[in-house]
Amino acid sequence: MSGGPAFDAAFRDRLAALVAWRRDVRRFRTDPVPEAALRECLALACLSPSVGNSQPWRFVRVASPARRRAVLDSFSRCNGAASARYADERAAAYRRLKLEGLREAPVHLAVLCDEATEAGHGLGRATMPEMLRYSVVTAIHTFWLAARARGIGVGWVSILDPAETIAALAVPETWRLIAYLCVGYPAEAHDDPELVRHGWQARLAPGALIVER
Repeated sequence: MSGGPAFDAAFRDRLAALVAWRRDVRRFRTDPVPEAALRECLALACLSPSVGNSQPWRFVRVASPARRRAVLDSFSRCNGAASARYADERAAAYRRLKLEGLREAPVHLAVLCDEATEAGHGLGRATMPEMLRYSVVTAIHTFWLAARARGIGVGWVSILDPAETIAALAVPETWRLIAYLCVGYPAEAHDDPELVRHGWQARLAPGALIVER
């Protein structure tokens, strides 16, 4: 049996740089993403691990202007409601943030979880059925890294009403919205995340997030 591929220190350094550069992009150029590059990223995403080998991710490419407008309308309503949750300076800071690239991004991808999938035969999710959705998140992250390695940016829009979005997409009722992704070439490049750069939230130190028992 082969021991598998070997990854040297140079590769590990480049992998670390890729992870660090996996920015949530909100500012896109409008020029198109090559179809071959997008398909390569999606194919790599479909190699992601999943509970029971269930592969529950469903990528929906949203090209219809009417469907995109419905998603943008949902964002506008939800964003207004979210802004109202904050007061004073924090509310003003929220309103200054750019939280989506829905108008500029050339590619929109809705990523959904097929919660009625028979693939995997239920293995590994009898006590934790949410593992299906977690599996979809692994595919999203794989797609994100694959895109970044090709110079393509990804932005995850979560300020949406899931029911409205699913209705706009006309997908099966057993599919659950996990992510709505804007995909395209970034208009800017920065070393720091946007929310750090604009003073919303600093990154926490790893020591604050890793616990031993």
